[in-house]
Amino acid sequence: MASITDPNVSDWFTNAMEEIRNKLLIQTCGDMIDTTVELCQSHKQFVKSAVDTCSKKCKDDETLFETIQTYKRGLEQKNMSMKEKRNAISEMMSEIQRKEVQKDNIIQKTERLREEQVKRKELIVSQNKANKDRLRNLNKAKQVFQDRLGLEIRKIPGEKLQFIFRNINPADHDSAYTFTMGIKEDGSYQIVSSDPQLDCLPALENRLQETNNFSAFLANVRKEFVSQARF
Repeated sequence: MASITDPNVSDWFTNAMEEIRNKLLIQTCGDMIDTTVELCQSHKQFVKSAVDTCSKKCKDDETLFETIQTYKRGLEQKNMSMKEKRNAISEMMSEIQRKEVQKDNIIQKTERLREEQVKRKELIVSQNKANKDRLRNLNKAKQVFQDRLGLEIRKIPGEKLQFIFRNINPADHDSAYTFTMGIKEDGSYQIVSSDPQLDCLPALENRLQETNNFSAFLANVRKEFVSQARF
């Protein structure tokens, strides 16, 4: 039996221990390498999975962002379209209000015109009646004065009448005493002139307007001419 103190035994033991240690180192390094490889593969897979997840997330975010932008642009277009429509409706309502005001003004003007036409018609009817009455009075006065007092009535330019009195001046029965008159738009009498001039003619005209008694007016005018002829 070899002794442990034997140099050969000692070397063998040392070599055996070295060989075991080397095997253990090799096995341990192999296990570590395998583990490292597995960890690297696992890390690569994790990184690849994370990158794919991030990439997908980025694409999803881009798609979502694009969707949001599209929706935002569509919303802005709708808001602009609604604003334009509101402006158009506002302008339309303003135009309708202007038309309503114009219509009310036209209705009021039409009503005023209708009332004015009714009043003018009534005035014309009244004037025609008054003119007929005045013409009847004139004809009656003309006949009376023409037959008894030598009155002559002539129509002269300007829609006026000239009244010629004779038999005024005892010294000259053919001497003419005249006055000219017309009728205003409102149907009232208007004394234009007299020859010879009578200062009291405006007062006689006012009395004629008040009484509408033309015969009395002619009598008073003749009386004034007679009175003037005596002096």
